[in-house]
Amino acid sequence: MVSLPALMQYHNDTELSSLEETRCQFNGGKCVIKLGIDVHQAFYVVVEQVGGSNAKPPQRFGKEAFLGWAAKLKRQAAEVHAVYEACGFGFTLQRQLAALGIHCYVVCPQKLDERNKRVKTDGLDAKALCLKLDRFVEGNLDALALVRVPAEKEEQLRAIHRQREQLVKARKQLEAQGRSLMVNHGIEPVQQWWKRRAFAQLQVPEWMRTLLLNSQPILLVLEEKIRALRVQLQRAAGPNQPRGLGQMTSVVIDREIGNWHRFNNRRQVGSYTGLCPGEYSSGNTRLQRCVTKHGNPRLRAALVELAWRMVRFQPNYKPILKWRALLAKGTLASGAARKKAIVAVARQLAIDLWRFRTGRGTPEQLGLTI
Repeated sequence: MVSLPALMQYHNDTELSSLEETRCQFNGGKCVIKLGIDVHQAFYVVVEQVGGSNAKPPQRFGKEAFLGWAAKLKRQAAEVHAVYEACGFGFTLQRQLAALGIHCYVVCPQKLDERNKRVKTDGLDAKALCLKLDRFVEGNLDALALVRVPAEKEEQLRAIHRQREQLVKARKQLEAQGRSLMVNHGIEPVQQWWKRRAFAQLQVPEWMRTLLLNSQPILLVLEEKIRALRVQLQRAAGPNQPRGLGQMTSVVIDREIGNWHRFNNRRQVGSYTGLCPGEYSSGNTRLQRCVTKHGNPRLRAALVELAWRMVRFQPNYKPILKWRALLAKGTLASGAARKKAIVAVARQLAIDLWRFRTGRGTPEQLGLTI
């Protein structure tokens, strides 16, 4: 039989830092494993923490080797949790780990040097994520700023209108390069110079026409692809849309949201749009600043564009009536005041669309005409 002093000495000599690890050791159970992952295109840097013990040194894995190692950990442990920052590599890793039975979380990119040491390495980033994950698993839900992982079908659908946006941007760049060439040589630029009729009537030197001809066929193909994607998106729009919403905007907003039912209240909807005012308060001073721009930037742009259309097509909409003095055509309001008003309309419009899409109200009850 082990004496009490000997037992206390054994506990003090270990590296245990939580009661969970103590229970695992004395009861022979499986400990919870936490993994902080710093993701790169060709490899992963991983820091492992077993139970409540200290984090282990960082390890570097290839993609396939890491998945095999993670599967082995899952077989050894009752629970395995992992976390990595959202980045340009998407959510493939999260889905692969979830298929192995691992709880994988994706968080917003953030500054992980909390002590401001001005030292950043892959290993330190992975360790910081692992320690945050440890607090999150222990019940501190504010330790991680989680990102919602969309379903694969949602990603496929929203990739269509995002590609259309990219093609439009590429078309504008090539068109601007052609106008710039004309302006640099003293020629009056022609809008949409690349279209067949306008290009045939261009009054430019032959050497310049040869240069423009390098871009003109590309622009014609881009325009054709953009038109095809626009038709595809418009066909996907549902019937009985509120007047002024438009088929294209309706599809873009719905697909950027993904699932309207994931919001529990109007505050969550407003926060996701990033159209809520920021705040900087201290002591007796309370200062509201510009909008937070937290959330989805494409959704925010679509809502603001839609709000301006609502001023014309839905003049009896309650937010429009509230801000009519600033938004009416010909008003003497400053540009800043008009922007604040249209942002307020866009925020309320997102909330009303959420109510409409989730069956909490009809367009007529919300003041929208079909």
